[in-house]
Amino acid sequence: MSPASLQKPAVLLVNLGSPDHPEEKAVGRYLREFLMDRYVIDVPFLLRYFLVNFAIVPRRAANSAALYQKIWTAEGSPLIFNTENLARKVGQKLNIPVIMAMRYGEPAIATAVQQLHDMQITDLYVVPLYPQYAMSTTQTVNEEVAKQLARLLPGISLTTAPPFYQDEDYLRVLTENIRSQLAKTTFDHLLFSYHGVPERHLRKTDPTGNHCLINQDCCQVASEAHAVCYKHQCLVTTERVAQALGLPAEQYSISFQSRLGKDPWIQPYTTDILKKLAAGGVKKLAVVTPAFVSDCLETIEEIGEEAREDFLAAGGTEFYRITCLNDDDNWVDTLVNWSKIALNLP
Repeated sequence: MSPASLQKPAVLLVNLGSPDHPEEKAVGRYLREFLMDRYVIDVPFLLRYFLVNFAIVPRRAANSAALYQKIWTAEGSPLIFNTENLARKVGQKLNIPVIMAMRYGEPAIATAVQQLHDMQITDLYVVPLYPQYAMSTTQTVNEEVAKQLARLLPGISLTTAPPFYQDEDYLRVLTENIRSQLAKTTFDHLLFSYHGVPERHLRKTDPTGNHCLINQDCCQVASEAHAVCYKHQCLVTTERVAQALGLPAEQYSISFQSRLGKDPWIQPYTTDILKKLAAGGVKKLAVVTPAFVSDCLETIEEIGEEAREDFLAAGGTEFYRITCLNDDDNWVDTLVNWSKIALNLP
């Protein structure tokens, strides 16, 4: 940390990313950048290049563009403007620069770091906007930020927020957000649907090399692997929030969405759980997506539209999507408090 008299602090909020436009060409460009990340498709470069450019993107770009068109607004991409609004509100309360960036697409992390350089920032607090750790989210953000800082601001004082899946303030804000929205509807069951990751990612990030996915109870058995285990952290968030909401075990479930490719991803899959719940007599389902703090394609379209259709087709009668924190005032206050502590601000 720089001496107080010389300190020029700032906050950098980083989210996943979005295409510039909901057209096939722009979506294809975004998908190539995203999927070519070695932490997303973690295979050798030449194989990854072939898969992305000749197999995945040609088949998915048009369909993905059509989905983005369904959620695009006059303000643009929901993920972008939700994160922009969040950064603006945090900045207004802190009265220091608060910049947002995307790991893929624009505004890029490199663009944000250039802004920090031009403002002669000396102390930076970076918040990857992912509650749970994963190599395809937290790790790639942290490495890209470090890379760009080393290029333009090698002497900066850097503090990075850790995964906040069990932070008391975050859990309180998340719980209140869910409770306030559940009060507007009636429900039989609450489903916590998280973004999925391949099982191999859990094994790769396991520092012990012999804990994650070894057996069905690995997430319940104490291990240093839990510090970087996405599935364990999703389970912890779910259990803590369900407990705070006063939900009995039979009234909530956990699942994982957004699979890509044929390799096994962590289970149970959201598509399977939706059918199972409906078959088991659940008629009124509420769904929350705690892997995301900002609404985006995966929450608005995949859950709000596709999951709704699947549940109703399987026999459900009512489906309610709980929106993400976005720029909720309590979430803004939480980020403000974290920033003050990290940057030693009054």
